[in-house]
Amino acid sequence: MSETEEATANVTLFEKIGGEAAVSAAVDVFYRKVLEDYRINRFFGNSDMDKQIAKQKAFFTMAFGGPNNYTGTDMRTAHARFVTMGLNDSHFDAVMENFDATLKELNVPADLIAEATAIAESVRADVLGQ
Repeated sequence: MSETEEATANVTLFEKIGGEAAVSAAVDVFYRKVLEDYRINRFFGNSDMDKQIAKQKAFFTMAFGGPNNYTGTDMRTAHARFVTMGLNDSHFDAVMENFDATLKELNVPADLIAEATAIAESVRADVLGQ
């Protein structure tokens, strides 16, 4: 592997998508979509959205390989009350649809969308308490 190939291989998804500014923009667009989505917006009715957005930005930054400033609880604990409200695979699917649509709207290349989606999908079981 050449030095250029090795350097490219070590670039995190966080860096590839544009760093903090890109994650921030994506989370802002994502939550606009989520709050407009009748299938899932009820889960956010009593949420402090400024806090939620800040936590989500920190989580995606960490999950995509950026600086780890995430101080929230683990996914299973954080979503347990929503599971008691009926959170299930159909809701997770709706979240993933909004996530995918957000990244497409922001012109993220398809290969990076696939990488980001795989990371987001990897927490499904924990989010759903399975």
